[in-house]
Amino acid sequence: MLYILVIFVTIGVLDPAQLQATADMPEKLSPITSGGEVTMGLFGLIIMSFAALLAYVSTANAGILAASRDPMAMGKDDLLPRAFGKVSKHGTPWVAILFTSGFMIAVVLFLDLEDFVKTASTLKLILFILANLALIFMRESNIRHYRPKYKAPFYPYMQIFGIIGYGFLIIQMGSIPLLIAGIFILCGLGWYFIYAHGKIKREYALLHVVERVMGEKTTDHLLDEELREILIERDDITEARFQKKLMDPVVLDLDYFVPPQEFAEKVAEPLSKRLNVERDEIFSWLFHRERDSNIIVRKGFAVISFHIKGRKKFEIALVRTKRGALFMEGVAPVNAAFIVVSSADEQNFYLHSLMWLVQIAEITDFENEWLKAKNSDEIRDIVVSSWKNRIAGEFDPKAVEIIEE
Repeated sequence: MLYILVIFVTIGVLDPAQLQATADMPEKLSPITSGGEVTMGLFGLIIMSFAALLAYVSTANAGILAASRDPMAMGKDDLLPRAFGKVSKHGTPWVAILFTSGFMIAVVLFLDLEDFVKTASTLKLILFILANLALIFMRESNIRHYRPKYKAPFYPYMQIFGIIGYGFLIIQMGSIPLLIAGIFILCGLGWYFIYAHGKIKREYALLHVVERVMGEKTTDHLLDEELREILIERDDITEARFQKKLMDPVVLDLDYFVPPQEFAEKVAEPLSKRLNVERDEIFSWLFHRERDSNIIVRKGFAVISFHIKGRKKFEIALVRTKRGALFMEGVAPVNAAFIVVSSADEQNFYLHSLMWLVQIAEITDFENEWLKAKNSDEIRDIVVSSWKNRIAGEFDPKAVEIIEE
């Protein structure tokens, strides 16, 4: 809005002829400065020129840093020599920055600036077209771990309109930018097949769309695994975070047979304080078993989980019932209950935590060690110890099967 208003004022205060730059009057290429001079005299000219210099320095710095991320990432993925992926002790991709800066300097010095700017714009527009196509392929691929936090509205009409609009703008750039952009693309393809092809194995969303349409397996689920790793990093789904939660859970030790209503009341009180939500809300989920709650009951233990309103809310409760507690009809009372409460934005961490808790429960001795624990600290330590044993041991696929049930 600020840019639009500045341009609006500039066009209003300047004569149309002042906006038409000519070869013999290059100063007309700075209309914002000219607008400042018209409205505020010499002071306006100086202050707008200084502002333009600051804007250029910050924009150029950001542009170089942003552009250097591409060769750095390509170096790490073996699409370019590994040297491009090197970073300094401060985390700066110095090789990629030097290469990008040198390339920019060479272009500015030796190429026609207008044609280069148009070529850069054309390549950007092609990138936007590919981004829209990628979104369509990702949506239609039905990849399990494709879970974006933001979903573009008006799909697929917005993306189709964008592709057509960008195509129209590319045509307006002229033939020379299109030719240079085509050379860039051909050079890129040539480099890929000469240098990178065979060094890396990649899988594309388009293959998943083909697999879905043809009904034949054509992928090794590499893309799904890559997306899973992105989700883990994006949503802070780390074992360290889970262990931190296990070190400070809500712990309840009940020395008598607990009916469902009393169990819900006992657990709701401390959880509501930890999560800063109404006690009745937690009680309702535990006692009435709302539609979005889940319960897993196996020999010796139960895992209860549900979502609450809010953001960044996640807690674990460990409950020992020495005389047992009944959670499902037709299933014997259990002495251990793990409760997971989460807000919807923690969905991925919530699902991983359920899997990890089931893995912990599968290797915990509930008949002896659990029942003989002297206090809440020992109860917590038993769970933490089982977690560390789980880390030291092999992954148990049985926990995934239980969660999927």
